[in-house]
Amino acid sequence: MSVNIYFQDVELGDEIGPIEKIVTDDQVIEFVSIGDRTAEPSRFTSKELAQSEGLSEAIIPGAMNIALMSQLLTSWSETVCLKKIDVVFRQTVPHNRPLIFTGIVTNKDDQGGTTNLECDITMENKDGVKMVIGTAEFALPNKP
Repeated sequence: MSVNIYFQDVELGDEIGPIEKIVTDDQVIEFVSIGDRTAEPSRFTSKELAQSEGLSEAIIPGAMNIALMSQLLTSWSETVCLKKIDVVFRQTVPHNRPLIFTGIVTNKDDQGGTTNLECDITMENKDGVKMVIGTAEFALPNKP
């Protein structure tokens, strides 16, 4: 469970995470079925179809990767208000493998009564290969 973190608690260079997750086949199927309950098998849900497209196995959809990256921040503190996330996919991300999510605070600004923070975020496999990288902008409240 996360703790309440406030703007004054955070310094440049602070690390967020790491969080380790394994995304299962069933989780991917559930995710792709949200928009279409009758979703056809695809490179995201079928190893055979993924291989027919030149992939070695089924992969996690990009939108799901972004959601997982967002969870790094939203699970860090209930006080986080995620404003923007921008990612670059460097590798396809397979199911059923450990993924490590980390972040580092790179900017902190408190102007005009609003707080703005920025961080670099990374999803790596267990060998340290960066699968998805990006940046996020978020806000934290000031201490009461």
